[in-house]
Amino acid sequence: MDAIKRYQGRSLGVLPPHVFAIADKAFRDMKVLKQSQSVIVSGESGAGKTESTKYILRYLCESWGSHAGPIEQRILEANPVLEAFGNAKTMRNNNSSRFGKFIEIHFNNKCNVVGGFISHYLLEKSRICGQAKGERNYHIFYQLCAGAPQELRQKLKISNPDDFHYLRHGCTQYFCSANSDKQLNSNHKSGEHREKGPLRDPVIDDIKDFGDLDRALKLMGLSDEERFNIYVVVATVLHLGNVTFEECPDDTRGGSQVAPTSEPSLKVAAALMGVDPEELRQSLLSRVMQTSKGGLKGTVYMVPLKAYEAHNARDALAKAMYAKLFDFIVQRINQSIPFSSSSHYIGVLDIAGFEYFQVNSFEQFCINYCNEKLQQFFNERILKEEQALYEREGLRVKKIEYVDNQDCIDLLEAKGTGIFDLLDEESKLPRSSHTHFTAVLHSTHQKHFRLAVPRKSKLRNHREIRDDEGFLVRHFAGAVCYETAKFLEKNNDALHASLEGLMLETKNKFLRTLFGVAAQGSSPTKGKLSFISVGSKFRSQLQELMSKLQQTGTHFVRCIKPNLKMVDHLFEGGQILSQLKCSGMTSVLELMQQGYPSRAPFSDLYNMYKCYLPPELARLDPRLFCKALFKALGLNENDFRFGLTKVFFRPGKFAEFDQIMKSDPDNLAQLVRKVQKWLLASRWKKAQWCALAVIKLKNKIVYRRQNLVTIQKTVRMHLVRKKYRPRYQGIRKLKAILKQVQHMSQQLAQLKDGQQSKLEVQALETKINTAITRIKDGSLTADAINKEYTALMAAVTAQTNVLQQRLQKQKLAEEQERIRRVQEEMERAQRKKVEEEQRKREEEEHRQMKIKMEAARKAEEKARQLEDERLAKSLQEKLVLEQKEEMLRNQQLEQESRDHELALRLAQENNSVVDDACTPLLPVKSQAKAKEGKYDLSKWKYSELRDVINTSCDLELLAACREEFHRRLKVYHAWKSKNAKKSGHDSSRERVPSALRNGVTAPSHNVGSGDGDTRQRYFRIPFRKDGASSGLWLAHFDGQYIARQMELHVGKPPVLLLAGRDDMQMCELKLEETGLTRKRGAEILEYEFEAEWNKYGGASYLPLSTRQK
Repeated sequence: MDAIKRYQGRSLGVLPPHVFAIADKAFRDMKVLKQSQSVIVSGESGAGKTESTKYILRYLCESWGSHAGPIEQRILEANPVLEAFGNAKTMRNNNSSRFGKFIEIHFNNKCNVVGGFISHYLLEKSRICGQAKGERNYHIFYQLCAGAPQELRQKLKISNPDDFHYLRHGCTQYFCSANSDKQLNSNHKSGEHREKGPLRDPVIDDIKDFGDLDRALKLMGLSDEERFNIYVVVATVLHLGNVTFEECPDDTRGGSQVAPTSEPSLKVAAALMGVDPEELRQSLLSRVMQTSKGGLKGTVYMVPLKAYEAHNARDALAKAMYAKLFDFIVQRINQSIPFSSSSHYIGVLDIAGFEYFQVNSFEQFCINYCNEKLQQFFNERILKEEQALYEREGLRVKKIEYVDNQDCIDLLEAKGTGIFDLLDEESKLPRSSHTHFTAVLHSTHQKHFRLAVPRKSKLRNHREIRDDEGFLVRHFAGAVCYETAKFLEKNNDALHASLEGLMLETKNKFLRTLFGVAAQGSSPTKGKLSFISVGSKFRSQLQELMSKLQQTGTHFVRCIKPNLKMVDHLFEGGQILSQLKCSGMTSVLELMQQGYPSRAPFSDLYNMYKCYLPPELARLDPRLFCKALFKALGLNENDFRFGLTKVFFRPGKFAEFDQIMKSDPDNLAQLVRKVQKWLLASRWKKAQWCALAVIKLKNKIVYRRQNLVTIQKTVRMHLVRKKYRPRYQGIRKLKAILKQVQHMSQQLAQLKDGQQSKLEVQALETKINTAITRIKDGSLTADAINKEYTALMAAVTAQTNVLQQRLQKQKLAEEQERIRRVQEEMERAQRKKVEEEQRKREEEEHRQMKIKMEAARKAEEKARQLEDERLAKSLQEKLVLEQKEEMLRNQQLEQESRDHELALRLAQENNSVVDDACTPLLPVKSQAKAKEGKYDLSKWKYSELRDVINTSCDLELLAACREEFHRRLKVYHAWKSKNAKKSGHDSSRERVPSALRNGVTAPSHNVGSGDGDTRQRYFRIPFRKDGASSGLWLAHFDGQYIARQMELHVGKPPVLLLAGRDDMQMCELKLEETGLTRKRGAEILEYEFEAEWNKYGGASYLPLSTRQK
């Protein structure tokens, strides 16, 4: 109470910060400005919003509610009732408000409390049916289990939290002190409570709080019966949650049935609800569906529900019962604090702060939407409107930038495309699904900055959510990832017709009243297309709330959570700084540091303090009065600033000013003297400045007179310059041109053919000198000088351009010539390099070919030796065989002779005749067998053989003709050689080198040496002829026969012979007979032979194998 009195009537900044100071400021603004006020308490869960709200209400009621009687007490006692039914333990707060409330304290025209009104928003109904691990359901359930008297427990069939499905999955421990824990019966404790002990909290005690709750309800005018009915509804919710369902095997339509273990719970719940158990069973297991056909009548069907659908129906009924009970309690609180008339009110808004968990659902989405709206309102009131006022008053305060979250609000509530409207549209579809809703949401806002897919979240758990199962919204406080699995279910809180009809027909009058009020206000049309969603209701309520806030003066309380462990005297700086940044306090603090939060109009200050001043000062203008007052007080000029209509103060400085003005009378008299002194001094200073201005003007007149002579002198000088300036300026410009012409003369030396240009430059120089002479004579006017200069300048420019072009062309030609020479040199070097590489490559190829030829020659030589050895051996064997045959034949002849002689003797003796038939002798093999051939060519002419060789395609005939042709050549040359020796003819004229003729050998039968050989082979050996010096003999063999022959001798013309034309002068021997293949180094490559042949103009030759194709 002392703290309340200490803050009453004190300005902000005088005492340490406290919520009492905000409450007092709101009351004083309401009283002075005659306008309702609102205090918005915000902060994250566990920051102390609810406690701050209670302190503000306590301050207002105890300060100005003593005349209200019991209403004051009822307003204060409403908090424990609302906390029991609307608060629960979460992981971040033991007494977390799971709903929002706006409490209005109404005042009459004397500023006394006359009543109140409470509006509530968005009760978290999903908590009734399930909680996260470590969290509890609403406090009333545990207060009833722990603190209810035994008689009430028996009537309600209440035991401990472990026995109820809606409680056992969360934390089942009670909040108890050491004394109250001893009062608990062991049967009333859960297993977790017995194992771990009770929960501790300074302000929560489930046993004690139940008694306080019952007394508070009684204080608000609820009778014993009404309080009992409230507890009955709470117990009914618990028992209803114990009813479970399973699939019915006998139902062909896929229905379900109540589990046998849940029958007792069903009966207890039905008894408490005042309905028949079978009717409750039927309503939970099926729903009514009516078809409309022609008029208002239709067929009614009972559609069986599957097990999971029955569970959903049970949960929906439990949530509906609890929500309507909460509405009833708030309604009764408002009835207990009525007001007949109200001038103004002070509203305190306590709503859930910005929430973000590992799993965020529809409740967090709505709460964060509300916080977005409040943050926007905060920005407008504190940042936008404040800076607009500074700008209107001309204070020139630096503009503070802040993040505008209007785009995020549009994303949430825009008509047709907002998330709320898309969710409502999805709920109206025949087969709605959360995945389809999420997909439509992402496609509608595909490029929106505030919306993203879950995989873009910073948390790993959220990145594992599929794109069609969640979405991420970038709120003002940070990005939150929402899972849409329960969005459709939580957005539609309507019961199906069977359960709603059951509630309207129950024997429990209290329940019938709860559901009857809702039924009267609802539309008679049921269906997906006509339902009012939870989101739509919340948006409407929030719109009404924002309208109230915009019509009132606003004050903000930012609650900051000091640590995450929920313990006192622990300050976590990083976590606190994060909260300040998320709430936008950094921009506010920057504005407050540079701005002037306290302000007052000049007229208000004048009216407030003129009663303390004498009449001569009270007659002053309000602005001058304030200025004189501030100067007299000696306030620092940095602590205040004068606007157009108001005076603005730094934080806390208005309190100092107010304290000085309301000090003792002696001090006030001294203040009056200071004001008078300041006015006198200011007027005296004004007179001094006027005198100083007159003296300054006199000095200025004297100064001007002294400068008149200077002005005249300057004018005369100007006139002379104006007359002669064109002449010497023209001469100066012409001399500048002359320098250019002289420079051109130097450039002419660079031209190879510059005689014509030299004459042109000399003529131009003569013209310039002539013009300078004429200007000096004074025969030219200014215009004539300018024209002369312009003409000469144009001529010099043109000549310069011509000279530059000629120099440029000359340089370009020289450069092109240089480039051409360089390019030719590079091409020659490149060709040389390519030719060198080609030569080296050919040399290497020729070397390899020669190596291969030498290897082939050696292989042929070896094969020939082997063949000769084989033939010799075969001949030896044949001679031995022939000797044996000769011996046998001789023996046979001798035997035959002896036999004949003996037969003659016997014939003589017997006078018989000897038969002369001879015994056949052994056949005698001929040494030389005549070679049988297919063709008889002995009678063919030489010309016929040559024609066949050149034209025939018959290989056998061709081979026979070539064999016959060369046989005749051999015979001819043998005969010619024989006759030449007899006649003593000079035999030095040789057709072939003697080395070939001396080395003639019988043809061997090596492979590849027959007539079928088509290889082209080339040979070169030394050759001496006609006593000349040594020369070269080159031959080209096509297969076994010579094709081309060439003789080269120094000092003599070459002899080129071609087969078919010069056969009589060419070598008649076969290649095998010449022995060339056995001479080392005799065989050469084709290119070597062709080079010599082409060098001396030899005719081209087409190989026989090519001609036959």
